[in-house]
Amino acid sequence: MIGTEDTRPVAAWEHIIHEALNKKCPDKSKFEHHSDSPARFNPSDYVLEMDNGLLNESSNDSDGELHLLDSARSSGSGHCLQPLDLACDVSIDNRVERKRPQYVRLISKQMVGVFLSVWVRRSLQKHIQNVQVSIVGVGTRGFIGNKGSVSVSMSIHETHFCFVCCHLAAGEKNGDELKRNGNVEEIHRRTVFGNPVHILGLPQKIHDHERIIWLGDLNYRLNLSYERAHELISKQDWNGLFEKDQLKKELGKGCTFDGWVEGAISFPPTYKYEFNSEKYVSDATKSGRTPAWCDRILSYGKGTRLLSYKRAELLFSDHRPVSAVYMADVEVFVHRKFQRALTLTPYKG
Repeated sequence: MIGTEDTRPVAAWEHIIHEALNKKCPDKSKFEHHSDSPARFNPSDYVLEMDNGLLNESSNDSDGELHLLDSARSSGSGHCLQPLDLACDVSIDNRVERKRPQYVRLISKQMVGVFLSVWVRRSLQKHIQNVQVSIVGVGTRGFIGNKGSVSVSMSIHETHFCFVCCHLAAGEKNGDELKRNGNVEEIHRRTVFGNPVHILGLPQKIHDHERIIWLGDLNYRLNLSYERAHELISKQDWNGLFEKDQLKKELGKGCTFDGWVEGAISFPPTYKYEFNSEKYVSDATKSGRTPAWCDRILSYGKGTRLLSYKRAELLFSDHRPVSAVYMADVEVFVHRKFQRALTLTPYKG
């Protein structure tokens, strides 16, 4: 947490993402043995050079603009809304060969165990501007990065997007949820994007954006006993469990996540599992972990529609990862329509 960060897993994850998005099958033999035990995960064995089509970000670790992509050359104020599919067609088809990758990495940033990577269609790349990153550590002593967030700000056409990946305070004792609430408040307060102040309209804070996605290990728990939680899980009574979910309360009016939206949860709690197993940790006295939906994805802002919200049955962790697919509206400046509107507007002297 204090010494040099181990960035070796980043290259491994980016290679897997790159090949999946661009419809290539990664060599599974290099990865499958890692499900046995996390201790055997050794990314340095297969760190690969990324495709030349990927973008290179600055090596500067400070907050600020990492790179500025080619902007759409437009001016004026004529805009229209167009839907933007944030979903990726990742079906695997080895028959499709492409000389250039269809999807490219826009930015990646790691802070200890928090890693956020944003990928875009190559055709959309030229319409993305003002890419910024901000990291906030809220862990040990209030600033170490074992807990905290990595946030990315960007403009797609004329609409501002923000992605926040976080790891909040752990614990299921009474009052531990207040630590998580405090983490969220600190992340909002200390996340600042280095947009030039002289450029009006560019977001500086998280809530300055029009479309926001917040994801990660939020660590909110269930206010239930270990035994009662397992009883409801055995009945697949997700509604009964959700009534005791701490984040449900924080999504209420006037609470920590007031105004944020989460999709309906129709899957079992994502934590805590035995490694390489489909079973929750069975000894309550040993682990002290009541199952809970620790891993969540939230959205904020109008013009964003959730298409799916689910979890994946991957066994190499004590968590089960979750995924969400959104469709978002973006404001697009159309120079031709703007010029036509000016031509048709009668002049009144």
